[in-house]
Amino acid sequence: MREVENFFIQIHAYKIARFYLRPMQVPLIDEINGFPPVTESRKDGILAVGGELSATLLLSAYEKGIFPWYNPGEMIMWWSPEIRGVIHLDGLKKHKSMRNELNKKRYNVTYDTCFEKVIRGCAQDPRGAKKEDDAGTWIGEEMIEAYIGLHRLGMAHSVEVWLEDELVGGLYGVSIGRMFFGESMFSKSTNASKVGLFHLAEKLKNWDFGPIDCQMMNSHIETLGAVPMSREAFGVVLKKYLSAGETIKGPWTE
Repeated sequence: MREVENFFIQIHAYKIARFYLRPMQVPLIDEINGFPPVTESRKDGILAVGGELSATLLLSAYEKGIFPWYNPGEMIMWWSPEIRGVIHLDGLKKHKSMRNELNKKRYNVTYDTCFEKVIRGCAQDPRGAKKEDDAGTWIGEEMIEAYIGLHRLGMAHSVEVWLEDELVGGLYGVSIGRMFFGESMFSKSTNASKVGLFHLAEKLKNWDFGPIDCQMMNSHIETLGAVPMSREAFGVVLKKYLSAGETIKGPWTE
C-alpha cells in the first residue's frame, strides 16, 4: 500500500511540476542537477523550482546567492533577485528612540539557546515577511524542520531577546564563512527584534563579517538601514566573505 501511495505522490508531484514550469519557464532542480547560473533568474527573481530542503541543497544555494521562499503546499521556489537588500554592519539606523532603548538595557540578548522557539515566533509574525503584502505564513513546517536541521549542524543561528524570563523577540539566519544570511525576525515587545539585530551586528563586526543579507528589499528593512545591492555586486561580496574565514559553527552562546 505504501508503495502505491508513493507512486501516486510522485505522479502528483510530476503534474504539479509541469503546471509550474510551463508558464514560468524555469528549470526543475534536484541535488544531482543543481542550480542554473543566477543570471538565468526571471525578472521577478525566481531561478528554479523543485528539489528539497536538504542541508546539502540549502547550503549550496546560499553559497551561490540563492534562497528558498514559497508558501506551504507549493513547490519549493528558489530565488536570486536582481536587487536584494543588505545591511552593512555600520549602516544600521540608530534613531534617537533606538539609542534610548539600547541605553535602557531592559532586554537581555542570547544566542542559540532556543532556535525552534525563535523560528516558530517568526512564522507567526507578519513583520517577518519578505514583502509588504506577505503575511509571514511562508515559514511552514517543512521550512521549520529544515532550518532546525541546519541549526543542529551548527550552520543556522538564532538571536533571542528576553524581557525577564519571557522571549519577546528574535531573529534567525544561516552563517557560512564570514557571511550571515538573515531569514526572518519577530517581536512581541517594542523594539525587541531591533535590539537583537544591533547586538548581532556588533558580534559580526568583531568577527570581520560582511554585510547582513536581507534577501528581498522592502520598506521594513529599509527603516533598519538596509540598502539595495545588485545581484552582480552581491556576487562579489559573497566571493570575498565566504572565503574570508572558517565558518563559525555550533552555538554562538557567549
